[in-house]
Amino acid sequence: MAQDGAHHHRHTTTSPPPALPHQRPGTPTFDLPTWACAPRPTVEPGVFRLGYRRIDPDKAEAAQVAAWPLLLRAGLNALVGWFAYLYGTQVLTYILVWFGGQAGIGPLASPSEAEAMFTLLVVNIVVVGIVIKVFGRMGRWPEVWRRYVAPLLSRTVTQEQPAEQQEGPGVEAGRLDPWDGLRRGGAADAAARLDVEPVGDVDYVRIQRAWESAQADRVFVPAFVEQVAARGAAAFAHPSEVRELPGRAEHHDLLTAQVRIGTAQDVPKNPVSHRAAGFALDQSVLGTSLLAVGPAGTGKTARLARPVAEALCLQALSGTACAVVVGAADADLGPDGWYDVVIAPGDPASVYGLDLYGAAQDPDEGAARLAEALLPDELTARAENSRTALQQVVGPFHAAYGRYPGVRELRALLAGDQDALAALVKALGTVGRLAVYERDLDHQERQRGRADDPGALLADRLALLDRPAFEGAFATDGAGRPPFAMRVLDHPLRVRVKLPERSHPEAARMLSRLVVGQFVQAAGAREDRSLFAGLVVDDASAALDALAVRGLQRLRGANAGAVLLLRTLVDLPEALRAPLFGAVGCRMAFPGIAPWDGRLFSEAWGTHLVQETAVTHTPDTSGGVMRRAGRLGRKALSGTTAQTESVTTRDVERLRWSPSDLAHALPAGHAVVSLTAVSGEQVPPLLVDLRG
Repeated sequence: MAQDGAHHHRHTTTSPPPALPHQRPGTPTFDLPTWACAPRPTVEPGVFRLGYRRIDPDKAEAAQVAAWPLLLRAGLNALVGWFAYLYGTQVLTYILVWFGGQAGIGPLASPSEAEAMFTLLVVNIVVVGIVIKVFGRMGRWPEVWRRYVAPLLSRTVTQEQPAEQQEGPGVEAGRLDPWDGLRRGGAADAAARLDVEPVGDVDYVRIQRAWESAQADRVFVPAFVEQVAARGAAAFAHPSEVRELPGRAEHHDLLTAQVRIGTAQDVPKNPVSHRAAGFALDQSVLGTSLLAVGPAGTGKTARLARPVAEALCLQALSGTACAVVVGAADADLGPDGWYDVVIAPGDPASVYGLDLYGAAQDPDEGAARLAEALLPDELTARAENSRTALQQVVGPFHAAYGRYPGVRELRALLAGDQDALAALVKALGTVGRLAVYERDLDHQERQRGRADDPGALLADRLALLDRPAFEGAFATDGAGRPPFAMRVLDHPLRVRVKLPERSHPEAARMLSRLVVGQFVQAAGAREDRSLFAGLVVDDASAALDALAVRGLQRLRGANAGAVLLLRTLVDLPEALRAPLFGAVGCRMAFPGIAPWDGRLFSEAWGTHLVQETAVTHTPDTSGGVMRRAGRLGRKALSGTTAQTESVTTRDVERLRWSPSDLAHALPAGHAVVSLTAVSGEQVPPLLVDLRG
């Protein structure tokens, strides 16, 4: 795992912390002690903590001075300081002797040899102190010492790294023991077994999590030791028994649940604490949800969605998260081997189907969510009638058969198929529930045949899912593929939903709305919220509606969050754009966004105070006759008028990022991103390099 999160500046020769001597987790050469005990200081959100070193802002400002001007100034001040020392000691000695003679002080007027030596020593100390104070400040000698002398002495004298780079918090000097907590807590046998096995970062985080759970109740410590003694590094493994992702990248730190996606640039617009530091996302910022906007080809999928999906899958293997990743079947969101459940409607080889009512606590709730997903944006005005119509069918069916209707059954009932209705009435009578639902069925019958019949509209929309390609994908009677229900978000599952955007684009839009809506419902309704529930949507233009946007605001209190990618905000209904910006805490703009998209980002990021300098030139009319005559002569000879210069500096409010800057000034491979943590801590928009 590359340790490139070090914080250093462009014009300083102070080297960053050395890369930790180990390779990718899961390889035989992975150095677990060095990785586990590496320093991870507490820093602002967005900073990659592994290997980060905080720099004093004053030192950071001094580091902006180039090397040669710094050394030249230091040398000139040293030369002048030397002469000041030589003549200063003589002058001060003469003054002391003269003052002693005038005042009649014996030791100063006619000192003995010892008194003279003491006086000269005091004079030298005083003059040296004054010289160092005055000329050292002007020549920036402390900065020269920090940049050049101290590193040179560290290499040539000690041949060792500074202790602060070797040791992590709570680690004794010269000792790197990742299992120290187990030994101290009474699980020495388990630690001894783990010492002789290759342990990856996924294994380490998973076992440490199990140890923390055991520590909460000491009764479970013997069971923990027994499990580790029996299985070693495979103890408490993920239900799939998978302990590593195939082809994983090296930019993860599972101990802090961070994924490094770039480097914050060393530019004035970025805060000093983030400049040149690794930029990372973790659960604390993903818990407020992230909206990323940028045209196709700017790297949203490869540089944001895929790394976040990979991080969530790794965290699921370590027992700290569950992941739901939604995108087109051909989107590069990782191989199928990353996931436990792969749902691919339209693919006959798909093993799993999708439960259309998966997040519902009762039939009415499931029907309402399904109705919202079925209707396109232009028909949202009829959402209330459609919701009621679907509830009046799903509720009676569930009461009669003890299950929810499948697509074909639901379509037949909504379209008014007499055979299906007669069978439903008969089944309700058999279970003794006909009287309860008779009013709903009568209302459905009265609506049938009218121009605004919502049942006919819903039946037409369901026809898009009632295709041979989707056979068995949404079955509820056990005859099709095993349906995945979103209500299982309290387990560390890794789920990939592949949408058939090429073959069935409108069906893909409906399914994306359904999956996102179900996730928002299920994540907020979980009783056990110990796992972080993460959602990644590669193209959220069709996946968002009013209910989903309102649900995003509740995710941050439910230990859940979503990463939503959009090509442009124009793909969303205008009524959803401002609420969406308010619902998410993290916002990310990629190069090439439209100015009208940039306007929303600019307004959300607001203004800040900057110093503005104005220079005014006016004709010089001061002085007497001689100065005026001189200026006239100068004008006659040179053709220019003497002027005075007036400089005015004031604080003014300016946009952090203007729409024009976002639309035209962002370089390729970069993005501007602002963060908000679940705790409320905010990071202003940062310019981040996402390459490499």
